[in-house]
Amino acid sequence: MEQGYSNVRFNDDGRSLRGEELVEFLRGRRKAITALEPIDEDVLSALPDLDVISKVGVGLDMLDLDAMRRHEVRLSWTRGTNAQSVAELVLALILAVLRHVPALDSAVRRGVWEQRKGALLSERTVGIVGYGAVGRSVATLLKGFNCPILIYDILVQPDLPAEVRPATFEELLARSHVVTLHLGLSEATRGIMDAEAFARMREGAVLVNTARGDLVDEVALYEALTAGSLAGAGIDVFATEPPRGNPLLELSQVVVSPHIGGSTEEAILAMGRAAIAGLETAVCVDQLVNYE
Repeated sequence: MEQGYSNVRFNDDGRSLRGEELVEFLRGRRKAITALEPIDEDVLSALPDLDVISKVGVGLDMLDLDAMRRHEVRLSWTRGTNAQSVAELVLALILAVLRHVPALDSAVRRGVWEQRKGALLSERTVGIVGYGAVGRSVATLLKGFNCPILIYDILVQPDLPAEVRPATFEELLARSHVVTLHLGLSEATRGIMDAEAFARMREGAVLVNTARGDLVDEVALYEALTAGSLAGAGIDVFATEPPRGNPLLELSQVVVSPHIGGSTEEAILAMGRAAIAGLETAVCVDQLVNYE
């Protein structure tokens, strides 16, 4: 950044900036690199000099694209920069839930030496909801486990591997031992995993969400888990972060992490480089609206 630009301002404290604090940080700047900072009408109205936003990571739900269009703020966004990083976390969460790793780790540390029966991932059907870059990376990792894979995506997927088969959302839920979410957040996908969806899932199935917290009705998930219809869940993202007081945190069959899907050295470097390059290649929002 400093080699390519003068007068660069960094958020060295790593704080989450919002509202007026974000406006003050960006005031007078023509270009900005953002991650999870909400960019809305109020922010853009207060920043008439802002011309370019380059987005770190793959989600655009923190950006008001209509407001960016009205204010003629250009956007850069790069698909797939953290796909492998997220996919490997998905695999870790699946295995941790199936083998009760966190609960057993905690028990051993408390002096409790008690074996608990788990389940194999091998040859279990995995449903991937959203077959973009991350979904495809998850499917590739699962090859070694000989898992049949069902996918649900709004786009037609040509030339699928032999182990991957398209399905309706309802069929995927009914047949999958593990369901993992890889959708962008929009009004169409918000709450896609609701009480009705959980009722359609196979008894004893596992849900994994490393995409966006608002894809899941957390109250309905809690009820499905406590009723025993779901065996467990692996959650990296919540509707409210951090999830203080969230009852899901009280359940031993739920494995959680603090939104770390893209938090590997390799992914952070790739996302950062892509965002820096994007400061010079940003385009009008209309050219990127079909990002899902």
